[in-house]
Amino acid sequence: MDKRGKQTHILLIRLSAMGDVAMTVPIISALTEEYPQLQLTVLTKKPFMPIFDGLKNVQVKEADVKRRHKGLIGLWRLYQELKPLKFDAVADLHNVLRSRILKKYFALERVPFAQIDKGRKDKKALTRPKNKVFQQLKSTHQRYADVFAELGYPINLSKARPLERVQLSAKVLELVQQDAKKWVGIAPFAAHEGKMYPLESTEEVIKSLNDTDKYKILLFGGGAKEVEVLEQLANAYDNALCMAGKLNLSEELQLISNLDAMLSMDSGNAHMAANYGIPVVTLWGVTHPFAGFYPFGQSMENALLADREAYPLVPTSVYGNKVPEGYEKAMKTIKPQEVLEKLMELLES
Repeated sequence: MDKRGKQTHILLIRLSAMGDVAMTVPIISALTEEYPQLQLTVLTKKPFMPIFDGLKNVQVKEADVKRRHKGLIGLWRLYQELKPLKFDAVADLHNVLRSRILKKYFALERVPFAQIDKGRKDKKALTRPKNKVFQQLKSTHQRYADVFAELGYPINLSKARPLERVQLSAKVLELVQQDAKKWVGIAPFAAHEGKMYPLESTEEVIKSLNDTDKYKILLFGGGAKEVEVLEQLANAYDNALCMAGKLNLSEELQLISNLDAMLSMDSGNAHMAANYGIPVVTLWGVTHPFAGFYPFGQSMENALLADREAYPLVPTSVYGNKVPEGYEKAMKTIKPQEVLEKLMELLES
């Protein structure tokens, strides 16, 4: 379906989770670079819409799956809202029940519809305890790119450009206060316990960074409980500030785009920082970069992994939701000193 010379409109579907949605950005960047006549509409949930700010030839449409677009009738309503936009093709980067139902609706108009192959069999082999096949799988970014190749739009991922640094609003500037210090983002939380660095270890890293008096430490998170923890941490150190609960996602992305480095778990913050070309140190517990969720364009040397000699079943799951007995402390094998050295290396280079 190569239409290099013709204006073409493609619907891109990726509804959740935040990290997976953020991982579509380098693909869109490479696509619009290679095919300037391509118009993309991204279908995603409302909270994630700001992730696509600053991308050319892209508009975003909300999928309100909790209310307006809930269930079969809601999805039919969504299809009716999408139909007037006259899509030449649909790239389903999610491949869940909702998008499969939409596929049936788009088939009524014979709109070409390509879906991601999630590589479930390979991921199962990588994460199973017995006869584990421990090898690098295709990256999620490449899996996304394959969907567009199927529609006639092959892309070279090396052409993906980082998003431009965003100018800080008065509100963000007032919160952070500009000075000569370098800015380090730290996002210590993740969706599952198995992906979270122990908080006392994170605090050791914060303390060491704080004591140098060279860095401003900006703490990211969401949800009331996380905000409380981060506020306590920020109050204990002169150079630390809690950003959680004070900014909307748009403002948070402004700030992330202006960081000098980010420390993150295997989570959405890592991907959002990587989209702006910010150096990211990622910490991996019971998950592993081999599953294909490594932040785009980051050096593999910036990934600090749990010790597989001590914990040979790693990775135990793709999402960090399966922690076998005795694996609760796998992440403790990543020493705070190691994290600190890696961060300092990036900050001082």
